[in-house]
Amino acid sequence: MSDMGTFRDAVTEWAAGGPGGPARELAERLSVRTVVLLEGLSDVAAVGALAAARGRDLAAEGVCVQPMGGAMSVGRFTRILGPDGLDLRLTGLCDERELGYYVRGWERAGAARDDIFVCAADLEDELIRALGTRRVAELVAQEGDDRPLQTFLRQPAQQGRPAEQQLRRFLGTKKGRKIHYGRVLVEALDPDRVPAPLEGLFAGL
Repeated sequence: MSDMGTFRDAVTEWAAGGPGGPARELAERLSVRTVVLLEGLSDVAAVGALAAARGRDLAAEGVCVQPMGGAMSVGRFTRILGPDGLDLRLTGLCDERELGYYVRGWERAGAARDDIFVCAADLEDELIRALGTRRVAELVAQEGDDRPLQTFLRQPAQQGRPAEQQLRRFLGTKKGRKIHYGRVLVEALDPDRVPAPLEGLFAGL
């Protein structure tokens, strides 16, 4: 595991009620300056893929990409990472329906709300709209998931739903699939088609 990965794990343990000493020591040794708070691992995969596509080593730049295991945990992370904790710059990406959790966490930490970037439904939805449903279906087939997709689309619950919603729902039907396609969809983006929330996040890093 990388040093930044060790720091990320130390932060997760601290947020869960563990000791803060290991995270403090690593933050100083690694010169961590910014933490990107993300809801889950599929968002981490997408951010990592875009960083790689742009030739950026976020860890070397002092940026920690931190999954929280859900937006409701954001208050615990902002408390230990913000001014009353490690005093790091906070930024993050969230779904519109989870914005309230982020705003409250940012306010309690005294962090700048401008550093929260909001996806309409979620990041997968943003990526599907940026690529178009035809291109996403092509990528699904290239990844060997065309048969599961066609089986899924024949389900009665999917009849009559917009293609964007069908694809978004499909990505969440199997453990690990959203994480995998978080990377695949970002890697397929044209440079000028990066969704605005993701572009905004990177512009500030």
